[in-house]
Amino acid sequence: MNFDLSEEQQMFVTSVERFAAPVDVEARRRLRLSPTGYDRARWHSLAEMGLIALAASEDAGGMGGSAVDLALVCEAIGKANAPDPLLEHGILPALLLERGDAGDALASVLAGNTLATFAWAERAQRYSLKAKGMKADVAGDGLTLTGEKTFVMGALIADLFIVTADLDGETACFLVAKDAPGLEVRAYRLADGSIAGEIRLTRTPASARLSLDAAALDGIIADLRLYAVAEMVGLGQRLLDDTLTYVKEREQFGVAIGSFQALQHRLVDCYAQLEQSKSMLYRAALTDRADPVRWQRAAAGAKAFIGDNVDIVAREAVQMHGGMGITDELAIGHALKRVLVLQRLFGDVDTVLAEYALAA
Repeated sequence: MNFDLSEEQQMFVTSVERFAAPVDVEARRRLRLSPTGYDRARWHSLAEMGLIALAASEDAGGMGGSAVDLALVCEAIGKANAPDPLLEHGILPALLLERGDAGDALASVLAGNTLATFAWAERAQRYSLKAKGMKADVAGDGLTLTGEKTFVMGALIADLFIVTADLDGETACFLVAKDAPGLEVRAYRLADGSIAGEIRLTRTPASARLSLDAAALDGIIADLRLYAVAEMVGLGQRLLDDTLTYVKEREQFGVAIGSFQALQHRLVDCYAQLEQSKSMLYRAALTDRADPVRWQRAAAGAKAFIGDNVDIVAREAVQMHGGMGITDELAIGHALKRVLVLQRLFGDVDTVLAEYALAA
């Protein structure tokens, strides 16, 4: 199978590398410590590059990127250890809004004028997409939402919340503006330094309902699992590259620690795990989406396999750096923490393995 990149794919990867290059560890720390955890001007620059538009079809005003195109971009973001939340605030909202027939909101998201987020998680629900605590009620000619959501990524910077709620026993998706009455946000930081939050809605009016059913949501989450592990593969490569550089420079007993056979064996294992993860990633990306069960099973399997392997690579990298490996002074500390977040996004290893088995 030919895995050479097309000219257009190489252009997108190079654009990501160039865009992320000026953001060193200190710049990343400053960005994460800002009041919202990110910079809106940088988001506009990301949109101008067309990276968000890749996630939408040409008919919807996007660039019609394939699954492989998006996986390559996410992998490049991971390898650059970039702080840009393309996955959670670009690709995911674009998929939800296009498939939910919200054209005006989608156009604003693709242009970078609106930063949207998906509010789906509820307490005691683990990774279930089924809404229980958030209720939608008819109010005159519209609908109001009442309830709470947790793990809402980008809760302070988001302009638009895409909220799942129970409507007559079915899970539906609604749009809620950040300035809607009855919306309260309590923010907190995730392991990677980004800001998430809990939101509480009290008879909050929804501006629109998306035409998404449970099957459509499952398909979108399968897409996101693939792109999450693509970013993890990039992060794993960055972790391995930085560790290889470090063991060639760090000396003990008068020699570089990279000359120790025990460390060499562990690094070879990490290399093999990453190569297998890349193969699994593109095998899943090329799976035919015409068969939803097969596609969702492929995405679940990729997330389980890659999540487990990149987690091992990340922990080995930190161990070989010693105690400073976990700190924010080194890039690998940031990469490890991002891996921890992505590994659990829309299902940890145990959850997606169970889904993989049930779909057999």
